[in-house]
Amino acid sequence: MTEQTGTHTSKARRVWNFTPILPIKVAPYWSWPLRPVESILYLLRSWNPVGLRCLFLIGAIVTWAFFTPELARAETLAFGWIAEVWLRNFIILFVVAGGLHLLLWRFGVQKDEYRYDMRPMMKGARTFWFKNQVWDNMFWSFVAMQFWTFWECFVWYAYANGWATMITFGSNPVWFVTLIILLPIWAGFYFYAHHRLLHVGFMYRHVHSWHHKNINTGPWSGLAMHPVESFILMSDTLLFLLVPAHPVHVIFLLFHHGIGAPTSHTGFEKLKIGKSAGIEVGDFFHQLHHKFFDCNYGTWETPWDTWFDTFHDGTPEGDDLVKQRRRRIWST
Repeated sequence: MTEQTGTHTSKARRVWNFTPILPIKVAPYWSWPLRPVESILYLLRSWNPVGLRCLFLIGAIVTWAFFTPELARAETLAFGWIAEVWLRNFIILFVVAGGLHLLLWRFGVQKDEYRYDMRPMMKGARTFWFKNQVWDNMFWSFVAMQFWTFWECFVWYAYANGWATMITFGSNPVWFVTLIILLPIWAGFYFYAHHRLLHVGFMYRHVHSWHHKNINTGPWSGLAMHPVESFILMSDTLLFLLVPAHPVHVIFLLFHHGIGAPTSHTGFEKLKIGKSAGIEVGDFFHQLHHKFFDCNYGTWETPWDTWFDTFHDGTPEGDDLVKQRRRRIWST
């Protein structure tokens, strides 16, 4: 394995092929005393024009403008407009997850640069359907896409029938922009809340353990989960029954799940473009969760893991803290 940052110890080199700069730091929004200047700068950096967050927003605008049925058609449930949404989501998932898999794993266009874990995708393992991790992951990802489509169509039906309040940029520009800023943070809060519950007792054994078969992850692993978990993952779109919003906001939030999961599970920190440029696609914060299971339940933008002592900063000292916490739990 090759070390690609200057912050590792020899122990870290044995575990990971690549890590971002360690220790991982969570967003300063929740620090006390408050650090408003640092929080604003951190937020601005998260909206890097070539970062995924900005790309999700651009994609949501384009998808709404050119690839979404008119809301008037959604006033009644009909095969035609629902099928259009389904086909569009199928293509998006296939292009994003499939494209990343082909580039990074199948053809290895950047070899092992920015790759976290050097273990290959599993083949011949009975734990996976078809005894193949990639085929198993693809199947369950497309199952998850059905719930992505279900919840999106539900919101279009709600808008068309007046169950939800729709705004436009022209009618409420301040809230329109504010909601765009808040939605990624909301997605992180929601992810922690439902993800933490999925790690408890019955829900872990019978539902979430399906996803954790993927100790080393690839793009198709992100949405490879039990159908119950897929249903829960996408259900935060119910937010729009309570919060006035625009369809761009709906698609933007769903992209955090439907596209965000494949990108965050790529197993690579960055998709290289040329010799020095690239798009950050990985999520080492969550990669640690797949390796250790009982840490980093949320995201780097939410405070819960630090508040509830489940945060792993990626360092060898973080490894030791996880092991100590496990010993405390088993000894009680």
